[in-house]
Amino acid sequence: GVEIVDTPVAVAEQVDAVIMTAVDGRVHRDLFAQIVDAGKPTYIDKPFAVSSADARWIVETAEAKTVPMMSASSLRYEPDLVAALAETDNGAVEGCDFFGPMEIQPTQPGLYWYGIHTVEMVYAAMGRGCVRVRAVTDAHRDTVIGEWGDGRCAVIRGSRTGNNSFGGVLHRESGSRFVQTGIGKPKYVCLLDRVIDFFRTGQPDVDPAETVETIRFIEAANESRETGEPVTL
Repeated sequence: GVEIVDTPVAVAEQVDAVIMTAVDGRVHRDLFAQIVDAGKPTYIDKPFAVSSADARWIVETAEAKTVPMMSASSLRYEPDLVAALAETDNGAVEGCDFFGPMEIQPTQPGLYWYGIHTVEMVYAAMGRGCVRVRAVTDAHRDTVIGEWGDGRCAVIRGSRTGNNSFGGVLHRESGSRFVQTGIGKPKYVCLLDRVIDFFRTGQPDVDPAETVETIRFIEAANESRETGEPVTL
């Protein structure tokens, strides 16, 4: 009973909310431009964009037209990460180390394809405020260090050797805590819970300004991968 239509606009006009599942971040700006005037809450899958210019355009256009918009990696909602972030007995988060697979897809360069997931885990822990990024890369791995304006640091380790696990360590003022993935409620179910809440309320679980910063972080990391030099956000 589902009607098949010919254009994204025709879809957006007939639904209550839009999930943009195209996994090619290069097309998200154009797709959003086609549907934004329908005014429907829109979730955009990863990678949100493959340039900070496109990311800013999507967010600014959504704000100008008062269209609710959200994007997030399912890794933000791994149950053990959510639990670890809620544990405050050891004080504030001072830094973090996260690891994960970092396969390279030429059309979604550098960290955009798979590194985006570990970047989003970092931002779930640290919040906005990164000022500088450095990256070291070879054929098998990437190591990315982000420096925050308040002195905190985050480290991302990306593997291309077959280790497909995600995980990390949260460092607080008086203790560190390992974060395990793949336990408890499936992360995609957890993500969809947040997306459904967003569709109901119009309030994104992730601040769009943070979404833009994650893309700028990746853009800077990719530049550093090429030059070997620190890059300012």
